[in-house]
Amino acid sequence: MLKHRTRNDATVEQKRQRAATVERLVPHPPPGTRTLAVNAGGVKAAQISTRASQPDRHVLFLHGGGYIAGSPSLYRQLTWRIASAAQARVLSIDYRLAPEHPFPAALDDAMAAYRWLLAEEDGAAERIAVMGDSAGGGLALSLLLRLRDECVSLPAAAAALSPWTDLALTGRSFRMNAGIDPLLSAEQARRFVHHYLAGTDPCSPYASPLYGEPAGLPPTIIQVGSDEVLLDDAVRMADRMRTSGCRVELEIWPRMPHVWHLFAPMVPEAQRAIEHLGVFITEAMDNL
Repeated sequence: MLKHRTRNDATVEQKRQRAATVERLVPHPPPGTRTLAVNAGGVKAAQISTRASQPDRHVLFLHGGGYIAGSPSLYRQLTWRIASAAQARVLSIDYRLAPEHPFPAALDDAMAAYRWLLAEEDGAAERIAVMGDSAGGGLALSLLLRLRDECVSLPAAAAALSPWTDLALTGRSFRMNAGIDPLLSAEQARRFVHHYLAGTDPCSPYASPLYGEPAGLPPTIIQVGSDEVLLDDAVRMADRMRTSGCRVELEIWPRMPHVWHLFAPMVPEAQRAIEHLGVFITEAMDNL
């Protein structure tokens, strides 16, 4: 039903309208959650904290949506859970979307927001983690590459949830899992690439981190469902990081759909996955 309703021939505006409809149905965070609108270096963002959040720990969260849709509000059932699990404040940014703002606008906004967080913490990168899901997961990894290349202090840890790391769409799982992935298809992904890249080489590391050299990146956890068309994007990224000497943990969750974390109110595996993310991030920060 979900795959049918996210038709491959839907326009960008139709996809955004559907996202807006879903957004209205997303439950609000529980009492004790605080959400503030902030200007993060010129980027609109929401800062989310719970009673478990430590004021000097931060997670920069980059939402998914194929680079054409999505918002912090759409993710409010996830971000407060991350804030509690990671014992941190979550900065969920409203980065610019394609096709109005093609590559590298989203990456530029992520850079600006990270620099803002770094300045807020007097340069203490060990108090910051970077996280993203789907397109945002790929964006988080591209952000790490650019931070390293520009000699900006790297965060303590990173987390990528069902990350899209290869906009050239060469993963075998795009074919092998096409019939069982309930949410995504290769045709949808091709449309997203067209809108986002606008002619840029899909093998550019800042667009597709799989093609970058990951040496020197911080400890990273990657979670992906076994039924996803993006399974190979996660597996190959983890392999590449491991080969380059990075500390990376890859979790392949059996029978889980794309970014199952969003279904935490209904799916027990979602809450357990979020707990794993929290443990990974807090341990990385505690060990620095």
